[in-house]
Amino acid sequence: MTTKYLHLLEFDKIIAMAAENCACPEAAEMLRNLNASTTTEEMREALRRTDAVTSLLIKHGNPRIQGVQDVMNIIRRAEKGGMLSMSELLIVAATLRNFKHLNDWYGEGQETEIPNAEALDRVFYGITENNQLSKTIFECILSENEMADTASDTLYDLRRKIRAAESAIRDKLDSIIRSPSTQKYLQDAIVSQRSGRFVVPVKAEFRSEISGVIHDVSSSGATLFVEPSAVVETNAKIMQLRSQEKEEIEAILSKFSNAVAALQPQFGYSYAAMLELDALIAKGRLAVSQNAAMPQVSDEMRFSLKKARHPLIDKKKVVPVDISIGKDYDALIITGPNTGGKTVSLKTAGLLLAMAACGFLIPASEGSEVCLFRDILVDIGDEQSIEQSLSTFSGHIKNIVGILAQAAPDTLVLLDELGAGTDPAEGASLAVSIIETIRETGAKIMATTHYGELKVFALETPRVQNASCEFDVESLRPTYRLLVGVPGRSNAFLIGEKLGLPAKVIQKASGHLSAGDKRFETVLGQLEDLKAEIREDKEEIERLKYVAENQLDSAKAERDKLIQQGQNELDAMRRKAKQMEQNVQDAAYALLDEMKELQKQENLSASQKAQRARAIARKEAMGITEGIGGSGEEKQSYVPLTSAKPGQIVVVAEMGCNGTVKSAPDKNGMVEVLCGAIKTRVPLSGLYEAVQQQAPKKKKQTIVPRSSGSSSGRPTRSAAMEINLIGMTSEEAVMEADRFIDGAMMSGISPIYLIHGRGAGILRKAIRDHLKRHKSVKSFRSGMYGEGEDGVTVVELK
Repeated sequence: MTTKYLHLLEFDKIIAMAAENCACPEAAEMLRNLNASTTTEEMREALRRTDAVTSLLIKHGNPRIQGVQDVMNIIRRAEKGGMLSMSELLIVAATLRNFKHLNDWYGEGQETEIPNAEALDRVFYGITENNQLSKTIFECILSENEMADTASDTLYDLRRKIRAAESAIRDKLDSIIRSPSTQKYLQDAIVSQRSGRFVVPVKAEFRSEISGVIHDVSSSGATLFVEPSAVVETNAKIMQLRSQEKEEIEAILSKFSNAVAALQPQFGYSYAAMLELDALIAKGRLAVSQNAAMPQVSDEMRFSLKKARHPLIDKKKVVPVDISIGKDYDALIITGPNTGGKTVSLKTAGLLLAMAACGFLIPASEGSEVCLFRDILVDIGDEQSIEQSLSTFSGHIKNIVGILAQAAPDTLVLLDELGAGTDPAEGASLAVSIIETIRETGAKIMATTHYGELKVFALETPRVQNASCEFDVESLRPTYRLLVGVPGRSNAFLIGEKLGLPAKVIQKASGHLSAGDKRFETVLGQLEDLKAEIREDKEEIERLKYVAENQLDSAKAERDKLIQQGQNELDAMRRKAKQMEQNVQDAAYALLDEMKELQKQENLSASQKAQRARAIARKEAMGITEGIGGSGEEKQSYVPLTSAKPGQIVVVAEMGCNGTVKSAPDKNGMVEVLCGAIKTRVPLSGLYEAVQQQAPKKKKQTIVPRSSGSSSGRPTRSAAMEINLIGMTSEEAVMEADRFIDGAMMSGISPIYLIHGRGAGILRKAIRDHLKRHKSVKSFRSGMYGEGEDGVTVVELK
């Protein structure tokens, strides 16, 4: 695209804003020299890369990139055998660390859903890390001028010796400057260095009093800096160690330089990829700040910008506009009063298309469509030039001559105030002719004008469309909204009246208008009102469409939820069946073990063993039945005892039979009970009251356990009244309980029994917490003996 025209669109300001986001000066320079895509596929790929980087920035923030520059010159010098300085090695290490940080950042993006992430694969695959070299350089080189003691064992030993020698010299010199016999010969009691050797300041007149070597003289000549003879040899040793230290540092730098030279050619590829990513990240950061989106790219010469915003206008003040060309019309003629936003609309379209062609996301709504123009030909602004003796009209015509020479089917022409600056009649005719000529080349056109003739031309010419920038005649302010299909009205009479122009002036002016002009203005007014109504209807339709789409999405989500719920219920039933199978198997094994133990008890008679075996079998059967949700038989419940006395008739819970108490509970709470022919000791907590049931008249009373079908008034419990929730998760159990309660309500069943088992009590707590809030639950309680006790919740429904 032509730089001159891009400058008129202020594209250079977009580039400058993006370049400020670059970490590396070379990446910023790449952006300043950025060229537009040459094919639509190249344009799509550039937009996908920017979109992927923008998504990474939004989800994972900015990568930690340190600004580096001129790195490749450093690498080339190392390749030629040059020894790199500490500062140069630190730059190389920082670059290598950038490679690692970029790869880490990209790795975070691969763990999440990033749109168009594959578009970045080629760039990131070009980055090769060398973390070990980078780490070693940073450990050995502390700053641009300082090598760490630990850079090598030799360096560490040399510096240790230097420090020891310096300490010895300081001790000697301190004794000299503190000695009363020598202090009078010194200017100051201090030790300093000259040419790397330790010296003391001696008064010139006492030079002969302190033997040694003079290394410097003060500017006044009154002070001599003398290296006392006592430290000459040690100073010489330090100088020798310093020389060895320098040689060792150079050896370390040479070693690092060779390692850097060996990085090529992978380093060059990685560095180029890093700069490309730095430029992409700068584009992404600009997109984030502009709330920009990725447009679709059309293979045809058409575009549709939805809610497009000029990127250089404050986001809080800019008014979004919809601009499209190429589908229903190829030329758009925009009319309306000055300062109404016509030029801004022109620049917005051109600038956003140029941005997209260069891989920038655009500040417009998703669903916008762009195309790749070979060039955007622009005539915007006042082209008056004193130096070239050109008027405004002449300047525009000179630009248009150049535009006519370049216009083609793959170009977009933007003309501002076409035909202005000359006689209105001639200017209007010339404007129509220019538009017709450009249309003949196949180029797409957007033009702004004040001429009514162009409004008529747009109304009468196929594939030419009128548009206007809305103006609020009440507030006398432009709204900056672009209304496609409605030519702009001058509103001169109405504005004049609002501003206080006398009515007779307005009347006289109106009388000068031809009948055709009056009819035209009337039709424009009616058309504008109709367009406003259509726009309001369209906005309402869009709103209803949005609501409908959301409801459809909700319905789909609910459907998916129900499908998943059904699958979860099926999985829960399978787990439940498996658990029931395991429970039965475990109970059978336990029953066999108890039977074997019973056979080994030689002190019991055959009848006692048989009775004991029946009690064991009955107990295990009840346990199995309770575990799998009941067998349909009536289950008994009992009232627990708090005390017992000899002769009392009780029920032994473990054996499930009546018994007679033979002795009161001992200190351990154990009670001796006679069950038939078997005398046994059981805990008091294992005994329950045996209640007398009212028998028919003239018949003796019999002692029976208090059961759910007894005089207690509780209804007979059946399989339809209970549900087994054992083995489910809390969520599954609550869901199943809800379904069971709903069924019971419909069938008129109450109470119902929710079997959840004892365990850790988690399932029981979840179910009971839910029952507290359930609108159909009247009350609930724990089961009594025979109902399952704490392993069952009995629910009374409303």
